[in-house]
Amino acid sequence: MDEQIVVAGALFSAAGLLVAQRKRPPELAGLWELPGGKVAAGESDADALTRELREELGVEVTVGERLGEDVALNAGMTLRAYRATLTSGSPQPHDHRALRWVPAEEIDELAWVPADRAWLPELAAALSAAEQSPASGRGPSESA
Repeated sequence: MDEQIVVAGALFSAAGLLVAQRKRPPELAGLWELPGGKVAAGESDADALTRELREELGVEVTVGERLGEDVALNAGMTLRAYRATLTSGSPQPHDHRALRWVPAEEIDELAWVPADRAWLPELAAALSAAEQSPASGRGPSESA
């Protein structure tokens, strides 16, 4: 059986990193993650991430470079993260409990899904750089 790839998007702005609070499954509900989803057969990682963020957040993005290393979720599933730039829309929690922009100083305080914790050093470094850039993106937006 082929390996299932799951992609996650790291959206940065001067306000912070966009994180999403899971609704399900019960063992992950309430934990925070980078939004994304499964890559379908015949789909590139970038196409899958663009589709998933459109479906989950109602936004259009441009997918950029990889962030961090692959994370094994189980024997047949691998998670990978990419930087993504918001090109249109305002993120809404269509498939999550809530969304929020998290500043660098709060990134370690979140209750993250276990798999995404592997990227915290890279996310914190990228977030610090984004917060110092005046043209880094959209402003704060939080939904419950």
